[in-house]
Amino acid sequence: MPVIALIIIGAAAGFLATRLMRIEADIPTTMLIGIVGALVGGFILRALIAVAGWLSGFVGAVLGALLVIWIWQRYLRR
Repeated sequence: MPVIALIIIGAAAGFLATRLMRIEADIPTTMLIGIVGALVGGFILRALIAVAGWLSGFVGAVLGALLVIWIWQRYLRR
């Protein structure tokens, strides 16, 4: 998600977060909390997705290797 979108969403998220946490804050502080939270959360989520992508590639490679070994043992090795 682009940084500008995270900032806009963060402003709204800050309002919701301060209400859920029952924190009394003025509007600029509320917006700052949301924007910082959105930026941090967005970057963490992006990192987790990248790691999950690498992990899924590794799992796919292992499954592919297992399939090749099974085919080799079943049909080619006699």
